[in-house]
Amino acid sequence: MSVRVSAVILAAGKGTRMKSRTPKVLHELCGKTMLDHVILTVAKSGVDPSKVAVVISPELEDPLDKLYASGLHTVVQSPQNGTGHAVQLALDELPGADPVLIVNADMPLLTDRLLSAVVEVRARAKAAVAMLTVEMAGSTFGRIIRKSGRPVRIVEHSDATPDERLITEVNAGVYCFDSSALRSYLTKLHASNKQKELYLTDCIQLAVESGALVEAVTTRDRASALGVNTLAELATARNVMRRRILRRHMLAGVSIVDPATTYVDVDADIAPDVTLFPQTHVLGSSVVGAGSRIGPNTTLHNAMIGDDVTISYSVVRDSAVARGVTVGPFAHIRGGSRIQQDARIGNFVEVKSTTVGRKAKASHLAYLGDAEIGDETNIGAGTITCNYDGARKHKTKVGRRALIGSNSSLVAPVEIGDGALTGAGSVVTHDVPAGERVAGNPARPLPKKEQTEKN
Repeated sequence: MSVRVSAVILAAGKGTRMKSRTPKVLHELCGKTMLDHVILTVAKSGVDPSKVAVVISPELEDPLDKLYASGLHTVVQSPQNGTGHAVQLALDELPGADPVLIVNADMPLLTDRLLSAVVEVRARAKAAVAMLTVEMAGSTFGRIIRKSGRPVRIVEHSDATPDERLITEVNAGVYCFDSSALRSYLTKLHASNKQKELYLTDCIQLAVESGALVEAVTTRDRASALGVNTLAELATARNVMRRRILRRHMLAGVSIVDPATTYVDVDADIAPDVTLFPQTHVLGSSVVGAGSRIGPNTTLHNAMIGDDVTISYSVVRDSAVARGVTVGPFAHIRGGSRIQQDARIGNFVEVKSTTVGRKAKASHLAYLGDAEIGDETNIGAGTITCNYDGARKHKTKVGRRALIGSNSSLVAPVEIGDGALTGAGSVVTHDVPAGERVAGNPARPLPKKEQTEKN
């Protein structure tokens, strides 16, 4: 977009048809709220974020304060007297003569290409307003009334006659107005309609009546113009967005075995030559390195996965897995854990807030919490770090090349030195020096074999 514009995002709708305690525009799809998606699309179309005003309801003030610590310019609409009233309030916060782009916050599938087209058509034609329309039979959107081929007014579905409801060209809810013209039209709005509200859509007829030019950009891309008003429509929008995301990754070299059962959030970063198997979820800001094989039945959430990693039937959350690591099946890695290069986390192993060193192994049935595991150490089946004393968490440290026997309980805080060994079933309550061998409950040093010289 080469034209400088301000923008208004309308997010004050009550969303009663969602039948949810969550405000409508804060429902999520593919890792972001509907409002997030629209804000990002407006920014991608070239609008300076400092020139964006988001009109919200009073109920949204507290949730948005928590989600957006700074940088979101909101305008509270109370009482809510329609879209025309909402834009009036927003313009009071957007001084200047830049054209004004207006977008609804419940349209998460909008593309920056369409927004740019509306802005540029208005500028090129020097029109008072350009709007986005879509061919959509059976819609409850406002109908576009044309005369001599040009748009002259918009009739809301609730106010349309039976004949007008047969019109298939409908209002998508995206406009770009000349700023001074819009301010003039808004002063002339009245609430003589069934909703008793000030309709922004009435500005189209006011523009025509003033002799100004009205332009329309018409699309057949119904998905991009989809407004979300129910949870069923949210599911439809989510499915469309998911397909878009998967297609983008596949065209960039990611092999997705079954797109119908694979879920990738919009902020996920997946390198070429990655393979995603069925029922895999790559969520949040996860990163997956080249050559890795993820799934089946695996969830990554804000996970950093290195190159050539294999993860199956497992969950990795808020943690990092380095190059060449094998995870699973049925492992759970969480809480800021770090699995270093060529390590092995096997079946039914949980790792929480723990660093596992290079080439270390925990192959079966273990819990490693709040621990540091040294390089090339082997953790036997059934081992647990007893990290919680009922009031506080404590640290377990295991050195390099240690051997931790099956069913060992390491009672933190405790440190086991390099090359140390714990016997099967040991309950380790005290530090074990490097090279020491301990066993028992509580674990004690094993006797050293005496070598006798015979003359």
